[in-house]
This record gives sequence, C-alpha cells and structure tokens, in this order.
Amino acid sequence: MVEWFKDYLYNYSMLKRKPNCECSICGKKIYRRPIQIATGGVYCSMKCCGVSQRVPKECPICSKEYLGQKRTCSRACANIAREGISYTGENKNNNALQGTKLKEKIATERGGACEKCGYENYSILQIHHLVRKAKGGSDELENLQLLCPNCHMQQHLGFSLFKKKKSGTVHRRN
Repeated sequence: MVEWFKDYLYNYSMLKRKPNCECSICGKKIYRRPIQIATGGVYCSMKCCGVSQRVPKECPICSKEYLGQKRTCSRACANIAREGISYTGENKNNNALQGTKLKEKIATERGGACEKCGYENYSILQIHHLVRKAKGGSDELENLQLLCPNCHMQQHLGFSLFKKKKSGTVHRRN
C-alpha cells in the first residue's frame, strides 16, 4: 500500500465517531448527536425511519392487518365488499352522453330542426342555454334551445359568418 493511503486510513479511523446509541428499529449501533437522541426516534437509515412511520390498518372483511391506502387488504376482499351493490347502468358522470340524451329529448319534443331558422340536419344541431349555466342556468328543457351552428354563433356573438340572400342561398360574409 502507498504510504499516504495508510496515513489517510489511520486518520479517518481516528475521526470516525464511536457509536453512542442504537437504531430504534433494527438495533444497529450508530452515532447521533445528543440533541437527536433527546428528541427520540433514532434511526440508522431512511428505511428504518419509514418502517417506524407505518400505520397498519385492519381489513373490514377478513380482519387482517395490512399496510397501504386501499380500503381492503386484497382484491379478493374488495370483490366481497362489492357484492350487493346494484348498478343502474346510468352514466350520470358522463357529460358527453348526458348532452346527447338532452339533445334527443329536445329533438323529440320540438322536432329535429333548428328552432330559429328551421335547418333540418340533426347531426350538426347544438344545444343552447338561454340562461348560461355559469350564471345560474340549468339543463331543464325550458332553458334549452336546439340551434344550428350559424344561429348558435349569432346568438352568442351577435352576428353570423354566413348571410342568407333573398333567393334563399347562403354565402359567406366578406
């Protein structure tokens, strides 16, 4: 060995602190400052610290203790917990499906045409709220209109990009 390396090892061993306490989890001898020992919970590593912070839960189905964020300890217990739940098949949280259902209701009640100009292409008709939902409006049928995109834009912006000629044809505004 090189002479300077021997000196380094000797000095390093002299500087190394002697253990003054034990890890609270695994019992390994370690050195900690006196203030750390006074606060309690002395750990040799992050792993031991993590083990000390675990909070075991009891499974409501099988009464076993488990660790984690789930409601049950396993998939089998989760399946048992789900038994007896009746599914209605309604997609109350699916906004796209709810919009389609509203459009169908309005179309069957008032006819499948634009309520302003009478345009009859059902696939492009849009739902318009008379009182906007942001201003307290609702999805009740009295608050809704079925409009074509041109009439819908005209309703919101005050003008349309398209203009109807006297002959009945529609052309784009310049």
